[in-house]
Amino acid sequence: MEMVVGVKEMWGVALLTVLNFFFFFFFSSGSVDGFVLGEQPLSKIAIHRITLALSNSTSITASPTLLGSNGEDTEWVNVDLDHINPSDGDWIGVFSPANFNSSICSPESSDSRDQAPYICTAPIKYKFAKESNSDYTKTGKASLKFQIINQRADFAFVLFSGGLSKPKLVAVSNSVTFANPKAPVYPRLALGRAWDEMTVTWTSGYDIDEGVPLVEWGLQGGQQKRSYAATSTFNKNSVCGSPARTVGWRDPGFIHTSFLSKLRPNARYYYRMGLLLSNGSYVWSKAYSFRSSPSLGENSLQRVIIFGDLGKAERDGSNEYNDNQPGSHNTTDQLIEDLPNIDIVFHIGDITYANGYLSQWDQFTSQVEPIASTLPYMIASGNHERDWPNSGSFYNGTDSGGECGVLAETMYYSPAKNRDKFWYSTDYGMFHFCVADSEKDWREGTEQYKFLEHCLASVNRKKQPWLIFTAHRVLGYSSEFWYSLEGSFGEPGARESLEKLWQKYKVDIAFFGHVHNYERTCPVYQEQCLNPEKSRYSGTVNGTIHVVVGGGGRQLSRFSDDIPSWSIYRDYDYGFVKMTAFNHSSLLLEYKKSSDGKVYDSFTISKDYH
Repeated sequence: MEMVVGVKEMWGVALLTVLNFFFFFFFSSGSVDGFVLGEQPLSKIAIHRITLALSNSTSITASPTLLGSNGEDTEWVNVDLDHINPSDGDWIGVFSPANFNSSICSPESSDSRDQAPYICTAPIKYKFAKESNSDYTKTGKASLKFQIINQRADFAFVLFSGGLSKPKLVAVSNSVTFANPKAPVYPRLALGRAWDEMTVTWTSGYDIDEGVPLVEWGLQGGQQKRSYAATSTFNKNSVCGSPARTVGWRDPGFIHTSFLSKLRPNARYYYRMGLLLSNGSYVWSKAYSFRSSPSLGENSLQRVIIFGDLGKAERDGSNEYNDNQPGSHNTTDQLIEDLPNIDIVFHIGDITYANGYLSQWDQFTSQVEPIASTLPYMIASGNHERDWPNSGSFYNGTDSGGECGVLAETMYYSPAKNRDKFWYSTDYGMFHFCVADSEKDWREGTEQYKFLEHCLASVNRKKQPWLIFTAHRVLGYSSEFWYSLEGSFGEPGARESLEKLWQKYKVDIAFFGHVHNYERTCPVYQEQCLNPEKSRYSGTVNGTIHVVVGGGGRQLSRFSDDIPSWSIYRDYDYGFVKMTAFNHSSLLLEYKKSSDGKVYDSFTISKDYH
């Protein structure tokens, strides 16, 4: 009898464990991929199930029809709807190009059961009709506002009934277009391979046989220089799978990168992107400016922002992004507000969460344009940029939606020697950064491991005392729920390979994303705190402080119930980190919440290298 009771108790414990597992799977916003709640909103639309239900009694009208008459690249469009047979499931999709029918694509299969019309492209965004009018199902009338950005083609607004799972095409609006759909837009600055070089990357609709891309730049009042740009693009065969190759595909246009070299340190430069057209005329963007980097090791005030997992949101409330990346706009807006007090930004992976819906990359570059056009915007590779089976990624997940790194590597410049090996080093004044690619093999003996050791070993700590390591996945320490459930408290196997490097070369701080919260450790080595202090470190710190800062915008990740001894501060909220180097011996780190920009955690490091 005792044996029977013991068996029942054992199965009871097992059942409770399984129930807890599924509870967290379905109701928490876990972080280790495969267990993250929140799908790409566009993936909810059953594009291939669309059927025709055209109604001559229903009208949908968009205005104004011409956008960007004064050079704007973002405009608001009013969409007025009058539907004779309204229902809760009615929604409006924004399609671009406006011609989105089967003539622009070929079916994925010859299955005769496919219903006509065959539409192969997802909309850029969508809204439910009832959102603008609580009486919509009674009156059939609605007026919605969409924010539209210049994406190299015209737009049509399409009414569907039947919800997202069984959409029926009811009516199509007039087309809307920008005055110059091909205009150069959305500059992204990044540090070059030398401290006195800045790169400018931007997007346009002009191929190299239509115009020569260039940047006009110089000091205010000084002679303006012109630097020509390299141009790149890609096609469906460049990406690895669906939806990037299928319903998520959208022509990326042309991505241009120009190198502005031999810059004076700490100087304000003004620039604009343009193209010299084949008829001899020029097309120019708006004017922008940036401040060049301090010289290597320069003893001056230097301020660095670091975060991961930002994603994009929609100012017009479409795409249900408030549910998917609820913190994205708050983080973006806080950084824009504080731009005069920031020198450089590191976005350490999981950039757009486009997940194979390529139109969202343009949307993201527009969202961060006020930041990336003014400050160097350095990125790292995350699982939602790179991971795809049999594509060369270390992890064989499908988180990139078939992008397999192509979008991130093309849309943004990094000083990596090989863009498919997204690890690199970069310098900013007194800081030396070693940026790892967590989506490629980082284990001891690999090419990346050798690079990281060289990066850490090569810095002159007298000139650059602040040695920083960054990666997307938590290659260090995190007490997030799934990591704790695995017992690894970080990416399995990572610390066994990398921790001795951080200790040997005295890395000050290691930053990670992937986990959507904030956590700071003590100076730690082999799970032991090597310094009893919690906020003011002076002299020899001994270990590396690990900071998880993945709360940029994506749904939050739960912590484990138990707090490990090495965990100093945890916050289940959206936020980012600001590091301020005052000089060669004094560093301040502040964690700020995206909701109000206030500091909720901080520490200082004071030391001297002689």
